[in-house]
Amino acid sequence: MGWRRPLQRTDVTKARTIYLNEPHRNSFCKNSISTAKYSLWSFLPRYLYLQFSKAANAFFLFITILQQIPDVSPTGKYTTLLPLLIILVISGIKEIVEDYVSLLLLNAPNPTALGVNVGDIVKATDGQFLPADVVLISSSQPQATCYVATSNLDGETNLKIRQALLETAEIQTEKQLSSLSGKIECEGPNCHFNNFIGTLYLNGKSPVSIGPDQVLLRGTQLKNTDWIFGIVVYTGFETKFMQVNMQSPLKRSRVEKVTNVQILVLFLMLLVMALVSCVGAAFWNGTYGENTWYIGKKGNFWFDILMFIILYHNLIPISLLVTLEIVKSIQAMFINWDEDMHYERNDVYAMARTSSLNEELGQVKYLFSDKTGTLTCNIMTFKKCTIAESSEFSDPKLLENFEEDHPTKEYIKEFLFLLSVCHTVVPERDGNNISYQASSPDEAALVKGAKKLGFVFTARTPYSVTIEAVSSTLCAFQGLVCTCSNRKRMSVIVRTPTGQLRLYCKGADSVIYERLSEDSLFVKETLTHLESFAREGLRTLCIAYIDLTELEYQQWLAMYEEVCTVVQDRAQSLEHCYDTIEKFLLLGATAIEDRLQARVPETIANLLKANIRIWLLTGDKEETAVNIGNRHKECFFLNLQMIDQNCQDLGALLGKENDLALIIDGKTLKHALHFEVKKSFLNLALSCRAVLCCRLSPLQKAEIVDLVKSHVRAITLAIGDGANDVGMIQTAHVGVGISGNEGMQATNNSDYAIAQFSHLEKLLLVHGAWSYFRVTKCVLYCFYKNVVLYIIELWFAFVNGFSGQILFERWCISLYNVIFTSLPTITLGIFEQCCSQESLLRYPQLYTISQTGDIFNIKVLWIQCINAFVHSFILFWLPTKMLKHGNSFIVSNICQRACYSHLAIWGSILIWLVFFTVYSFFWPTIPISPEMTGQVSLTAAGVLSGFDTAGFANRSLAVPARNVPCLGPWPGCDQCVPVQQEFEFLSPECSLYALCALTASLCFALAGGYAFSQVEHAVISQEELVRSYDTTKSKTRRTFSTAFSESIFE
Repeated sequence: MGWRRPLQRTDVTKARTIYLNEPHRNSFCKNSISTAKYSLWSFLPRYLYLQFSKAANAFFLFITILQQIPDVSPTGKYTTLLPLLIILVISGIKEIVEDYVSLLLLNAPNPTALGVNVGDIVKATDGQFLPADVVLISSSQPQATCYVATSNLDGETNLKIRQALLETAEIQTEKQLSSLSGKIECEGPNCHFNNFIGTLYLNGKSPVSIGPDQVLLRGTQLKNTDWIFGIVVYTGFETKFMQVNMQSPLKRSRVEKVTNVQILVLFLMLLVMALVSCVGAAFWNGTYGENTWYIGKKGNFWFDILMFIILYHNLIPISLLVTLEIVKSIQAMFINWDEDMHYERNDVYAMARTSSLNEELGQVKYLFSDKTGTLTCNIMTFKKCTIAESSEFSDPKLLENFEEDHPTKEYIKEFLFLLSVCHTVVPERDGNNISYQASSPDEAALVKGAKKLGFVFTARTPYSVTIEAVSSTLCAFQGLVCTCSNRKRMSVIVRTPTGQLRLYCKGADSVIYERLSEDSLFVKETLTHLESFAREGLRTLCIAYIDLTELEYQQWLAMYEEVCTVVQDRAQSLEHCYDTIEKFLLLGATAIEDRLQARVPETIANLLKANIRIWLLTGDKEETAVNIGNRHKECFFLNLQMIDQNCQDLGALLGKENDLALIIDGKTLKHALHFEVKKSFLNLALSCRAVLCCRLSPLQKAEIVDLVKSHVRAITLAIGDGANDVGMIQTAHVGVGISGNEGMQATNNSDYAIAQFSHLEKLLLVHGAWSYFRVTKCVLYCFYKNVVLYIIELWFAFVNGFSGQILFERWCISLYNVIFTSLPTITLGIFEQCCSQESLLRYPQLYTISQTGDIFNIKVLWIQCINAFVHSFILFWLPTKMLKHGNSFIVSNICQRACYSHLAIWGSILIWLVFFTVYSFFWPTIPISPEMTGQVSLTAAGVLSGFDTAGFANRSLAVPARNVPCLGPWPGCDQCVPVQQEFEFLSPECSLYALCALTASLCFALAGGYAFSQVEHAVISQEELVRSYDTTKSKTRRTFSTAFSESIFE
């Protein structure tokens, strides 16, 4: 809720120089941080600025200021100030609690060592959290390695290995550390966890490159390592942990936007009512002004307009914003507590990370989903492979070929060695058992698959790996260079036990095939197998290698070492360096199975029935997308030249939903998003029932979501589980993150988090629909009850000469929204159900009712206003006409409601009765409302009298009015008339009628025959007014029309 303090972000392209053991030369930000929105001193100004930037609160502040002008306010000076203060206090408490909770969540794993500065050399011991971003110098482990847990940063539970440079590995004593001299040149602070570019210059030694393997980030925890030494490179807000916690995009729901427009409509209605009253006052003063000397100056238009704006200002509900905040917060709790969205295997509940978008969940039209980890379990199993020109293998067949001197034996051996060597997996021994810690499920699956086939990865050192092969011999591969690029491949140069230099590589087929040597074999056969694997929904990787000569390697190594010392544009230079040596010979390909999560097909089917269109955005092959798309009647693949042709083929069907699936890859999408063809592509995509985009980059995922969001008047939702899905999650109207096996970055940047894709069904169809109905009904009811009350004030103006007299007691008016009618609105917003949960899940088509938004728009507001207008007419003029004939009146309404409604309605009545009882004893202890003194006794006596005489049922509330002197010539009335009222409260509408009529009866009794109460600063004193009466003179009986025109004045 609200805004978050924007954290400092330094330009990434601006490199920095850090001097070792020379603190006076290092001038960077301190390590102290505060993630709180407010501090002790900034809370009041920042909070008030935040609150009064809201139009409604600013309006009521304006009214409060107007009420301080003498003789302007008919409702007193403080009747708006008090409820406004109550609203601000409630919102302030909520802000403080939310700020405190977010502070605990963010800073719990994030210790701050205030004395740490950039360039300092720090020591951390086992179990400690790193207080800043540091470059590893040395550690207690052999080979200067250490292990860290990064779960606080990315949610991944496996340990990560970090390796100090050989040039610093022996620097371990205090004397060595204090004598360390040199500098580090590195990139500026940025939010990329997995990247770091720097160069270490030690005096008297050659420059050495520093990468992400040498960096320990703030918030990571040292594990299984006694101690480490490191050089601080980033502190405070410049650490990567704080850089990634920047302010998320501000998202506002469509209901909130419509509500703001409706508030504007009510404000215009308020101005119209004020203008009508001013015209009426001018007409009345011009006709009867000469005889109303006791009212004072007449005909001041601006004075009158301010007076009537103040009189009617509560037409806009003052408590609406805080009511909605309370309602939405409780709705979010319902989501968090839902046992149906509890994934027991990992003990993970659904989590609403924001409450401001609850109602958006009930209006989703387009769903953008990742595939791996979102629709699938992200638990990989090495299922099949193709080696040389042989077809796919199963485990027994593969081992049989290897053991029986099959022509492919050497290829199989090289293939399995590659799987065992080319990876970043860390083995952990527990006795004779070996478990693997991997950064991705794919890598773990390949290493485990090779182990199952007899090639066991047993040990890793910084520059070698050990493999236990089928022949029970140990093969130590000396790894010289490992290259992990961002271009969907991983390469490693090793020296085999025989001394041969060899480059191993695994990666996506699109990347490997464009780097194959002309001498490569099995190209077509492997491609055929890849297509077959993809049609089965398997994840594929190509496997390749190339032998290097010593001269080739030394020439390339010199180029590599030179590039590694460059700080600016190092990534691009490294890519060029890799391309010079990566000319591969194809070995084969792997196929990994990633099973669908439970109930994914059923969930997708129900979402489609709910008229939600699903777009699949994935990095998988086209064949996988075709396999999914073939479930529809027709599937076509789109390229750039086909966009216009396909639009022509659809003809009149363009723009309408058809039973088609559109498939497009990343290269084509890059051109389809150009301005010239963007509109045609969008029209074509919107005409299909499903759209499948394959081979997409993270940026393209966000771009396609933004395309639909910007050009289609519909709510979009994006769901994903990995860091590559963060862009589209933040771009969509609603972002949902899945707590999966790829960390917590998607969850941490989402609006809602769930554990399984199937939980999305209930989140949208039940919680979304309920939240939409609850919020919209709450808003409309708030508008309705205020329009009813203040249109009654307008009707009363017709019979009081438009003098600004209030019908209801002033403090009853001011507390009407905040206290007396708060429980019914909040209860409606929390417990209202359009349909039962079972019905919503059984009939997903019901979701379209909330999806279209037809039950909450300006048209509906006008219908509610007309409804309130009619009700106010009845509530005012019916008792008025009955008073004319000296009759009592009954307002009754019998409804059957849930127990919560009964509690809210009867609770509101109880609050009113308690307030009324206490209020009548205020004077003279508290110098306000002397006219209320003793009213509770008279009312109670009237209630008892009503029960005795009328024999009303126990559930009826009888409120007789006092015998009061007429307010001058009341319409059709020459003498005082006793009034008796009965109300039955069994619905929110009934409670509204009751409170209006009950308060009105009391104020009728208290009016006493003059325009303002005795505590007002009127033109004349009460003594002068009383002395103006001469009761010895006879009165002539007026007709109703004459009395109506002259109102209550003579």
